[in-house]
Amino acid sequence: MNSWLRIPPTAPCVQSRELAFEHQRQLTKPSGSLGRLEQLAIDFAGYQKTPVPQLKYPVIRVFAADHGVVAEGVSAFPQAVTAQMIYNFVAGGAAITVLAKQHAADFSVINLGTVEPLGEMPKLVNIQIAAGTENFCQTAAMTPQQMKTALEAGRDSCTDLPIDCFIGGEMGIGNTTSAAAIFCALLGTDVDDIVGRGTGVDDAGLQRKRQAVQRGLGLHVAAETSPEEILRCLGGFEIAALVGAYIGHAQRGVPSLIDGYITTAAALLACRICPSVADWLVFSHCSAEAAHALVLNSIDAQPLVNLDMRLGEGSGAGVALSLIQSSLLLHSQMATFAEAGVSES
Repeated sequence: MNSWLRIPPTAPCVQSRELAFEHQRQLTKPSGSLGRLEQLAIDFAGYQKTPVPQLKYPVIRVFAADHGVVAEGVSAFPQAVTAQMIYNFVAGGAAITVLAKQHAADFSVINLGTVEPLGEMPKLVNIQIAAGTENFCQTAAMTPQQMKTALEAGRDSCTDLPIDCFIGGEMGIGNTTSAAAIFCALLGTDVDDIVGRGTGVDDAGLQRKRQAVQRGLGLHVAAETSPEEILRCLGGFEIAALVGAYIGHAQRGVPSLIDGYITTAAALLACRICPSVADWLVFSHCSAEAAHALVLNSIDAQPLVNLDMRLGEGSGAGVALSLIQSSLLLHSQMATFAEAGVSES
């Protein structure tokens, strides 16, 4: 039913990467002196199949949905906040919308399923699979058909647009609980090491959150459980959409800039389902959310920055987009030694 998920994307262009590397060596600076900025330019050369890549068409999609596990008392905020924040996104008042304007990025919100029904608004796509997922402490979060719809919504979220970098954001009260459960299921890590305070639950809330994750793992996960089944049983509609988006964009030759804790769970799922997707992912930052650094280290991901951010929405990726833009401008606009008449040695 979801066979497209396992179609491996084409690898980034090796020849373009080699030409970009040689170009970097000719620029008026000591080789390697711009650090990760040099590597970013080489990576984007491979993505775009040109030795001099540009960042012209960033696209940002925030996927939103509610979570049934909130019934276990795992969040410091009520579920109504999911819909309220969607209104804030489309009105332009959220952090990610400010960053989208900064970069002239194409922006919209995709509602996969909130408890509170939403009206039609500009920059909002209403899919509304259901009024949130089911409580994974009692049953699977999604049916197979619901997961299929969410995956395809992510895959098809911007197929009609020019795009050279994709950022997926998320909004959903309770989704750090789902992400933590996914990490534990995929990595085999201890619940206490992975489950954090999320939006700021107190000690009692943290204990409820850890118990909920443990119950979900006990109910749904065994050694042979597939990543798709882990997503279906423990995930959220917005997490499934992110998985579909990361795989779909990689298959189309578009890199994705990964945001924080929640989106990393989706990225990890995407790579477990379709391993070569990893070649098309750039990790933007290390979140201040407990255990994000542990997870990034476990998959050998090298985030671009660590700014103690933990907002979500795609905001960390939105900030890191500036670094990519700087990297590509330096790569394309710096003079070579020959052009500047500067001796190389």
